[in-house]
Amino acid sequence: MSGGDIAGLVAAGALLIFVLAFAVPLMKLGKVLDETSNVIKAVGGKTMPLMDEVTTTVTLTNTQLERVDAITRNVQSTTESISGLTQSFTDTLSGPLMKAAAFSLGLRKNTRERGRGNDDNSRRRTRRHHSE
Repeated sequence: MSGGDIAGLVAAGALLIFVLAFAVPLMKLGKVLDETSNVIKAVGGKTMPLMDEVTTTVTLTNTQLERVDAITRNVQSTTESISGLTQSFTDTLSGPLMKAAAFSLGLRKNTRERGRGNDDNSRRRTRRHHSE
């Protein structure tokens, strides 16, 4: 065995140690990648049904919101109709009611004044009768 053969054997041994040193971490990295792949598959398998449920929930919520919107529109229309009806009622009755109230006030004042006037006239008559 010559010096070159010994150097070749030493180099081969060093290369073997180097390969074995890198083989262990590479095998562990392979296991980690396999586990990561399994987790991604499990998450993907559970995510799709969850996305379907979310889609169903959003669809039902939109349906309910459309119903609420329709109800709101109906309430607004009804409110506008009632407001118009109230305004018409007020316009129709306010004029005659104001006239009736004014007439009633005038009648009361007139009655009071006549009542006072009659009292004054009766006092005058009574004084005349007493003085005669």
